[in-house]
Amino acid sequence: MFTFLFSSLLWVNGSFLLSEPVNPPKPYGALPSERQLKWHEMDMYCLIHYTPTTFQNKEWGYGDADPAIFNPTNFDANQIAKAAASGGFKGLISVAKHHDGFCLWPTATTTYSVASSPWKQGKGDMVKDFMTATHANNMKFGVYLSAWDRNDTRYGTAAYADAYRAQLTELMSNYGELFTSWHDGANGGDGYYGGLKEKRTIDRNTYYAWEEKTWPIVRKLQPMAMIFSDVGPDMRWVGNESGFAGETSWATFTPEGLDGKKAVPGLVNEKTLTSGVRNGKYWIPAECDVPQRPGWFYHAEQNAKVKTPTELFEIYLKSVGRGANMNLGLAPMPSGQLHENDVKSLEAFGRKVKKTFENNLAKDAQITASTTRDHETGEYGTKYIIDNDRYSYWATNDDEHQAALDIKLKSVQTFDIIQIRENIKLGQRLDSVLVEQKVNGQWTLLTKATSIGANRLMKLAKPITTDELRIQLFAPVAITVSDFGLFKEFDEPFEFEDTGFKKLSARQFTAAAFTESAKAIDNNAETFATVTAYEKGFVFELKEAINGFGYLPRQDGKTIGTATKYKIYSSQNKQQWELLKEGEFSNIKANPILQQIIFDDVVKVKYIKFVPTETLTKNVFTVASFELYSK
Repeated sequence: MFTFLFSSLLWVNGSFLLSEPVNPPKPYGALPSERQLKWHEMDMYCLIHYTPTTFQNKEWGYGDADPAIFNPTNFDANQIAKAAASGGFKGLISVAKHHDGFCLWPTATTTYSVASSPWKQGKGDMVKDFMTATHANNMKFGVYLSAWDRNDTRYGTAAYADAYRAQLTELMSNYGELFTSWHDGANGGDGYYGGLKEKRTIDRNTYYAWEEKTWPIVRKLQPMAMIFSDVGPDMRWVGNESGFAGETSWATFTPEGLDGKKAVPGLVNEKTLTSGVRNGKYWIPAECDVPQRPGWFYHAEQNAKVKTPTELFEIYLKSVGRGANMNLGLAPMPSGQLHENDVKSLEAFGRKVKKTFENNLAKDAQITASTTRDHETGEYGTKYIIDNDRYSYWATNDDEHQAALDIKLKSVQTFDIIQIRENIKLGQRLDSVLVEQKVNGQWTLLTKATSIGANRLMKLAKPITTDELRIQLFAPVAITVSDFGLFKEFDEPFEFEDTGFKKLSARQFTAAAFTESAKAIDNNAETFATVTAYEKGFVFELKEAINGFGYLPRQDGKTIGTATKYKIYSSQNKQQWELLKEGEFSNIKANPILQQIIFDDVVKVKYIKFVPTETLTKNVFTVASFELYSK
């Protein structure tokens, strides 16, 4: 489509005449940058969590782990990268430093790094190993650098902010071309801080000087790297860790801060993160981050809870299929490799995506439009809808904001996924589409969607068989459609070996009664108990030995009363209690999954007591379910 370079030839009265070129539709609203276009084309990538926290069986490390524990016996970056590539992922992000402050590269900014560990006699650089393996498997590489550091004694002072920017400079300078610089909003709280073991708070509005000092480092050293945070500037957090973008998901967004202040990472109005903002000021599409396991770090007790290919495919449909990108968290074992269940699931998921989308059942369709821009020359004709080019397109005239496409397939086909794309170089234009099928000779609604954008995948409740469809399209400006596809979901048998812990039945323990206690042991995640007098804890009488305890927070999307810290005690007589385990439920606000506390040894006592020591809401504790486990 070379509208600006060539005019059109028309046959008039026996001779060719040179006609005036037809201008393309004018861009609408905020537009993606070149680096954002490249990012959209990736669809999927992975984020690797592997630090001393892995060896502690925690979700967030306190920063107190001795570097000596970081000594993987069989680290294999290529095994991890190869598994990701087999899943169809286009990039890997190394968590170069998580909240525990341990750096996976030999940085000049701190001694708390691989240089102080026994791994490779302190001569290793794990970020470099991940980079090399990523490129060897034909993927792009990126890095995550936690702004919060629970180890550094300087955290909270200007000296740490300077050190953080020095770390970012090292990562942006020494690991080749990066596709992303990833930052989250976790900032401040309890930490080790070099042995001080205290709580640090910072002013998130000013402390990191994101726009003034920090992000310019990325722009200067890695101009094509997408900067991620919950406010952008290049891509935003989708607002949950389930991996689902909203049914309506605009790539345009206007970040809003809290209390009238400017939006910064960790301080943003989260209400519009999932849906985006129609006609938002900036092009800041959503990234859907989700761990392959229930948690971001490896926990042996979750080996049987790795997401299946079917579960991953649902995430794909609700992330990539809603104009966002999918970021899947990988969690290597302490040995330094992915567990066989993780590898098996990734391979099967990659096969499922490839098999599902390798054959567009609409590729030879005859498509008739109710109207076409420059219909005489075909410059914006319907042939561009099925040419497998996401930037060529069919378009209407400027004053035509509603149109229909009648699609006649070459033969009767069976499908359950419908794909529509826009050419996002011209903005996100379509407000909605209706897909109709013929039933008894009448056009009847089959499915519908809003916010098409870079990609829209509509999954039907069940497969249909037909050779005719009609698409009704609505927009506030001239309509453009770049791609249309029909696909049938590929399916094959899949299962893991059962390597998890066994949940005890209600007959194997007795829970002391409390207000709404029935809701806490009814095995129904949709109900939850609310307790105000919870300081004395919840007592369970055991009828056999146990290996662990589980707390499922409320699952209704709210966080009121969710526990963030706990203590577990044991007793033989309910009089003398001995502390068995204590800790925090890290990241529970963003990822309210079942929290499993696995004990170091088998517990053979008559009573245990669970005490929430801190909740997200003062004087209120909520629980959807308590669970007890045995081998």
